[in-house]
Amino acid sequence: MLDVVNAEQVTYETLDDGRIARIWLNRPDAHNAQSRTLLVELDEAFGRAEADDEVRVVILAARGKNFSAGHDLGSEAALAERAPGPGQHPTFRINGATRPAVAERTYLQEWHYFYENTCRWRDLRKITIASVQGNAISAALMLIWACDLIVAADDARFSDVVAVRMGMPGVEYYAHPWEFGARKAKELLLTGDSIDADEAHRLGMVSKVFPRAELEDKTVEFARRIAERPTMAALLVKDSVNAASDAMGFAEALRHAFHIHELGHAHWAAHNENRYPIGLPPEVPDWRTLGPPKPARRDQP
Repeated sequence: MLDVVNAEQVTYETLDDGRIARIWLNRPDAHNAQSRTLLVELDEAFGRAEADDEVRVVILAARGKNFSAGHDLGSEAALAERAPGPGQHPTFRINGATRPAVAERTYLQEWHYFYENTCRWRDLRKITIASVQGNAISAALMLIWACDLIVAADDARFSDVVAVRMGMPGVEYYAHPWEFGARKAKELLLTGDSIDADEAHRLGMVSKVFPRAELEDKTVEFARRIAERPTMAALLVKDSVNAASDAMGFAEALRHAFHIHELGHAHWAAHNENRYPIGLPPEVPDWRTLGPPKPARRDQP
């Protein structure tokens, strides 16, 4: 019997007598684009699993055709979430003139919602498994990479189109070189190409590839195997591997890349703040207009 908690954009349930928690991104009509509301509810769901001593493994899944189209950049609700309230427009003075502090506001919001949250989820005191189908675009990768293990449907595709379409180095949680490898990361970021589940498996990013129709059941079976391990042993494995990655520079590389990402925003804001004080310039597509990234081909430049 399922124990289910429904929030506005995220659903939380427990399986196997509470040993497995499953968190669903539940915004399928928007391809699970990540609003601030969704991220707050996701953090609350992870916190619920963290606080439940019965939970051994947490599955992060998504309703609908696609795992996630990344940040919600274009819906009215998302623009309202990012806009300051009345009297809350931060400003600064330069050369005697008062200007809106667009970059500063962006920095503080992205540090909290995208960087700090994702780092905390990576270090959750549970074993986490991302279960991915369809497109996982840009910020979707951050949610996936925060998990300890990744399983994918055979129709899954992974890409980060931020560099190509917005002139940025990549999304805020910059794990690309660690997950793809350095040269593959450069290729995918510079071209906007995607990789499929089989290539992600060959690269070591994805642990298992399942037929789309079997993804949900096979993910639970996989989680059940992990849940059978002694809790302390599982945590020691997780801590040891994460510590090894950090000793090789992972945590510091993430921090540095986040600041580079924000430098890109500062440049963008300086160029566009007079024309587009809130929201995005019209040439930047949002999740509603993004087509699926084209697959990479080895035989074509």
